[in-house]
Amino acid sequence: MSASFSADDHAELIHDWNLSQKAAPQPRQVDLFDESLRDGLQSPSVADPSVEEKLRIIQLLADLGIAAADVGLPCAGKRAYDDVTAIATYVRDNRLDLRVCAAGRTVVSDMEPIAEIQQKVGIPLTAYAFIGSSPIRQYTEGWTVEHIRETSAKAIDFAVKENLDICYVTEDTTRSKPEALDILFRSAIEHGASRLCVCDTVGHATPDGVRALIEFTKALIKDTGADVKVDWHGHNDRGLAVINTLAALEAGADRLHGTAMGIGERVGNTAIDQVMVNLKLAGIIDWDLTKLVEFVRTVANATKVDIPISYPLVGDDAFRTATGVHAAAIIKAKRRGDDWLADRVYSAVPAGEFGKAQSIEIGPMSGMSNVVFWLEQQGLEAGEELGKFVLAQAKASARTLTDEELHAAVAAFKQAAAG
Repeated sequence: MSASFSADDHAELIHDWNLSQKAAPQPRQVDLFDESLRDGLQSPSVADPSVEEKLRIIQLLADLGIAAADVGLPCAGKRAYDDVTAIATYVRDNRLDLRVCAAGRTVVSDMEPIAEIQQKVGIPLTAYAFIGSSPIRQYTEGWTVEHIRETSAKAIDFAVKENLDICYVTEDTTRSKPEALDILFRSAIEHGASRLCVCDTVGHATPDGVRALIEFTKALIKDTGADVKVDWHGHNDRGLAVINTLAALEAGADRLHGTAMGIGERVGNTAIDQVMVNLKLAGIIDWDLTKLVEFVRTVANATKVDIPISYPLVGDDAFRTATGVHAAAIIKAKRRGDDWLADRVYSAVPAGEFGKAQSIEIGPMSGMSNVVFWLEQQGLEAGEELGKFVLAQAKASARTLTDEELHAAVAAFKQAAAG
């Protein structure tokens, strides 16, 4: 019985319920902001990369089309100051299309080193000035809203005087009262902030909360008549960081934050790589993301973070299969000479679009099609008896066999046949 559609019409092979309630999205300008070298390094389990490793990461960010990156807290000490300076110099000398940003508290002493680096290197920097705004932070710190407003205004005034572009960051925005945010946001805009960063600092928000907060912030900005952008910064404590970030984009956020693999404090930040995969698959961006895997692996190596074997896209198992039914379908697609089909018949993420490939292996859950395919890939004749022998070895194993073990099985079969 033949299918009712033409195999040449790929669009007919997948029905996308994700788009069933709305029009297909159009490619658009999406501003992504990488925090791997700042907020990502606040994880107590990561290593601070060398400056050479940081420069490689910066180059990959530019290659991937990331608009801006927070590259450190220059107020934290000499090494941090020197690294931010080196990164800004590298961006300048290589004319990278990447905005260099640096973070600090909303105090003049934290803004000063950022202004110094901007003056020294000669390219514009953006300062991300942060202060807690939620009632629980106010109570813990002994702050009032007026104290937060005054402290913030002084820091913003200094930054503006030094010709620094400044983003006002309210930590724990997702647990802050609207009346407090109204006062703080309007004051920041009045004093010259060009961006407001809405933060889910402890990973409290749900998508509904994200939409409500972004819409509140956009309405407030519209009411002021100012040309101010909105950033979204999320954490993953409830496992909602990626979906929250996509909700923020839908609600009108101008810039989305994230880190490679979501590294960061506690359970981490939004995984910017997963956000990029979803934006690409949704048709919102059409960028070349073939270096995305290299970026994540480079950050992982530099920060001494192990990539989970099943981590989306980048993990070793992301496109491996040893299951008979799954492998058989992929092999049938490959035999048609249709890489598009092979990449999608058992995967929602097409490996080829991100610089990876499907891998068929052999283990206790495999079928004869796995064995025949592997033998053919190795240039070996896939005879019936050899196939049965190798499959029997796999069925007797408790795990997927390595190539070395499979070659040993082939050699054992040949030796037995010759003897």
